[in-house]
Amino acid sequence: MASLADYVLDAALSKLDTEADRIDITSQEATTYAEATTTYTLGNSTSVSFGAPENGDTSGRKTRCAAISDGSVTGTGTATHYSIVDVSETRLLATGSLTTSQAVVSGNTFTVAAFDVEIPDPA
Repeated sequence: MASLADYVLDAALSKLDTEADRIDITSQEATTYAEATTTYTLGNSTSVSFGAPENGDTSGRKTRCAAISDGSVTGTGTATHYSIVDVSETRLLATGSLTTSQAVVSGNTFTVAAFDVEIPDPA
């Protein structure tokens, strides 16, 4: 069975800490940078911050994104996902479902509770 050492998983998760500089809330899961920041975005924040990698909840490794409290809503709709991006390199780094969907209205602010991004061990 193949496996990856924690060191390798940590290197991947560390990219979030060193390269992520924006989080977008989106109306559906984005698969590209353009979808995350233009097509599906309903708002964003540049106050994205990740902690050091640690053991995952069930296996593998994880990193925690600090809570977002200053998000600017730029569209009206229902936010169901988040996208973490590197603006300077126009890269989509990570996506996932929000814990709960949020109805948002342009001009308001949004918050997102702290959450984990986890890479499980290979099966």
